[in-house]
Amino acid sequence: MRVLVVEDEEFLADMIGAGLRRDALAVDVAHDGREALAKLRLGAYDVLVLDRDLPGPHGDEVCRYVVEEGLPTRVLMLTASGTAHARAAGLGPAADDCLTKPFAYGELLARVLALGRRARPALPPVIERAGVTVDTARNLAVRDGRPLALTRQEFGVLEVLLRAQGAVVSGDDLIEEVWEEHTGYRTNAVRVTLGQLRAKLGDPPVIETVPGAGYRMSDAPGERR
Repeated sequence: MRVLVVEDEEFLADMIGAGLRRDALAVDVAHDGREALAKLRLGAYDVLVLDRDLPGPHGDEVCRYVVEEGLPTRVLMLTASGTAHARAAGLGPAADDCLTKPFAYGELLARVLALGRRARPALPPVIERAGVTVDTARNLAVRDGRPLALTRQEFGVLEVLLRAQGAVVSGDDLIEEVWEEHTGYRTNAVRVTLGQLRAKLGDPPVIETVPGAGYRMSDAPGERR
């Protein structure tokens, strides 16, 4: 799941981002409305955590952009006031949910995860193919009954390949789905992560490389290509 956190209080933005990353989400951060709009134009996000009182374009304007462009991104609006009027105003520009500051991180996480599920087509939380099982609700991966100790990127790549149900997934699509915004990730990150993932999955190989196209999960264990 990819999340964009937009918050002008840099300490709070960094704290939210760090927490969501610990919970295996890919997170980008922006500190004003202009930066938020630039990132939304370039990247696909499942959830937008959006402070309402932003410098630059107001949070309401950023929210309207999401709606007017027909983006599938779900919006969690952060507001500074706990009054019923303020909460209603926070949902006015078509935000999907509203959370009042200060808030507990656990509540923020629960709402982000709930909105993320709404942003994607309904799919079972447990996915299985070729003896490999991923339980997205519990962040667990298993092969033939053997638990796999995966990094966040490895887990994300495996989940995307399993959800593709045997279709080819390009390296660019894997970067878009799994990695945060960072120049260094756009070199050999996919190749390195796939090598580590294949090693942890063990033999016989189940991830195929399709030359010039990308990667896919085999229907059944077979020889690596």
